[in-house]
Amino acid sequence: MAKPFVNDRGFIKFPCRRCLNNVSHQLEDLESHIFRNGFMFGYNQWIHHGEPATANAGTTVAGPSGGIHERDEMFDVLDDIISEDADEDTVGGPSSNDQYDDLFAALRSELYPGVSSFSSLNFLVKLMHLKVLNKWTNKSFDELLKLLKLAFPKIDLVESHYEAKKLMTNMGLGYSSIHVCKNDCALFWKENSLKDTCPVCSESRWKLQSGKRSGKNVPHKVLRYFPVGPRLKRLFATSKTAKLMRWHSTGKSKDNDVMQHPVDGKSWQEFDKRHPQFAGDVRNVRLGLAADGFNPFGNMSLSYSMWPVVLTTYNLPPWICMKVEYLMLSLLIPGPQSPGKDMDVFLRPLIDELKELWVHGLDTRDAASENGVFRMRAALLWTVNDFSARSSLSGWSGQGYRACPTCNEDTPSMRVIGKTAYFGHRRFLPTNHHWRSNLQFDGRTE
Repeated sequence: MAKPFVNDRGFIKFPCRRCLNNVSHQLEDLESHIFRNGFMFGYNQWIHHGEPATANAGTTVAGPSGGIHERDEMFDVLDDIISEDADEDTVGGPSSNDQYDDLFAALRSELYPGVSSFSSLNFLVKLMHLKVLNKWTNKSFDELLKLLKLAFPKIDLVESHYEAKKLMTNMGLGYSSIHVCKNDCALFWKENSLKDTCPVCSESRWKLQSGKRSGKNVPHKVLRYFPVGPRLKRLFATSKTAKLMRWHSTGKSKDNDVMQHPVDGKSWQEFDKRHPQFAGDVRNVRLGLAADGFNPFGNMSLSYSMWPVVLTTYNLPPWICMKVEYLMLSLLIPGPQSPGKDMDVFLRPLIDELKELWVHGLDTRDAASENGVFRMRAALLWTVNDFSARSSLSGWSGQGYRACPTCNEDTPSMRVIGKTAYFGHRRFLPTNHHWRSNLQFDGRTE
């Protein structure tokens, strides 16, 4: 009976107590879901599975104890997240994805007795969003949670910011903390993850008190890394953004003299010629990278430089790709000093993942395609930065006798009154210009 109601991806809404007709999975897993989780309360008219809806049959779902509450917007969010993992885990259904248990529990629970239209998860997500927008500290967030618990004793809410962040991690919003050598020599990552001293300078990984390690291991520096792959997969999880990821192929300018997007430029076209296999699938992702330092403490006299590394997706149309919502923070490099020539040390996790996405790709579910899953690859096309940040990213010094990134070794420069001066600009003047033969600067013609 349920087969005619399978969507074009082979998925159907599951009426078990966990999915509540708001999460879709493959049809062959339906029986195991209902057997393990039980059939949802209140679903007497099978409006999602063939029976016509009557006047009293609305879009309601069963609550955790048999009560009925209105559809929560977070169901769509979890549906997208679970759809990403559907191909990796189709045998046991969601019961084998233990990381979703807490999310479903928070989604099915009412925020407060009698408030059926607002789930605990929905409220927490909005509260965390306010924390970010208004720059609340973790301590102030904890104090707010305590106040809410005190004012509303029956409210179903986490106890602390730590618990909230732990729950958000299950939604794919987490990051990896990677310890860094005090002198920026190396990361305690992969082959160095178990070491207590730097493999380059032998400096201790941990902060010491009076020459001894304190009771709790506290690293000197911590690099925050936000994996790129899962967030690129999320862009293809909903049909709306999945269609936008093809814009560079369908919406580019038809006038050769107009450039409204990087796809209209010669660099993009030359890249496609050199890598026809990559360009053959328009869903493959083109990325740009931007990095610069800033003082997180505002205008205070404290000198501190923290470097965020941000990625933008050039598959998207120009009015979207530079919006804050579509910029992806990939690295947060700690201070207090600028990484300088050691930038490559901090970029290693990102470079390793980008190489993996370029060579092997990542199985990704495309919500806008009938084929379902494809192998997504990604390429970093450009960096966007000022001259000093470019020096850190490229490794080519932006000062001194060979500062020009174009001339490199042939940079025309000389020392003038204690400073480095760059000359040779007269060669760009017309051939018959009188300055070309002037000898007053360095006694030479150009």
